Amino acid sequence: MTPEIEDSGNARPITRRAFLVASAALPLIATAAGRAGAGTTTIPQTPALGAPTVPAVTARARSVSKGPTLDASQAATFVKHGPRTSKVVALTFHGAGSPVLAKQVLALTKRLHTPVTIFAVGNWVQANPDLAKTFAADGHELANHTFSHPALRRLNRSAVAAEIAGGAEALRNATGNIGAWFRPSGTPTPTTLMLEEAAKVGYETVVGYDVDPLDYQDPGSHLLIARTTSAIKSGSIVSLHLGHQGTVDALEPIIVEIRRLGLELATVSTVLKG
Repeated sequence: MTPEIEDSGNARPITRRAFLVASAALPLIATAAGRAGAGTTTIPQTPALGAPTVPAVTARARSVSKGPTLDASQAATFVKHGPRTSKVVALTFHGAGSPVLAKQVLALTKRLHTPVTIFAVGNWVQANPDLAKTFAADGHELANHTFSHPALRRLNRSAVAAEIAGGAEALRNATGNIGAWFRPSGTPTPTTLMLEEAAKVGYETVVGYDVDPLDYQDPGSHLLIARTTSAIKSGSIVSLHLGHQGTVDALEPIIVEIRRLGLELATVSTVLKG
């Protein structure tokens, strides 16, 4: 999987041609938003600035969120952690990469009775639907991490909308719902545009993280354990990745140490409730 990019927030300069393409797409976006709920409206997905092609996604995805669907004019709320007064923390995984390593995570979390939240990439879910179903059946939580994991800040509005809706549709097809949460790819924090488009698909909350051991850089399991356990606090949400052997190797010691600190491990849903 493409590593998470610590984006500074400065978008790449937009050419006159890209600006004109994006401007031309705005009426289409407005039309799609106005028809939401009709059941057949296709969400615009014109790529720009190197955006990947995402399969067509209908507005159906908006009607199957676990929580209340926001009005299209609203924006989702961004959170990085749960209440600091709680004693609960969440391990989250960016869902992509080797199915073999994902199955190792499944086996380990089952043995240690540790629920986790998987922010799954849509095309990974499409390629591994049975694995996604197994995570859900084992009591883990699945959420949306876009369809193809692009650097989301580099895309125009219609392409961002397609990425969010494409990830939602992949989850719905595999598990029957789009999950309660969305997390943007390629940036630790969402833009207002991302929050608005997440709301249109049905996500009330966009979830980040406050503990990032940078496991996708493969620094070694010992360093991952130290980085994670030294930064953990009540209400923390930890960012980890499937598909990295060092992460699998570090997972059991991380879980053991978190519990030794008197903290409980749970899904994002439980952590955000406090």
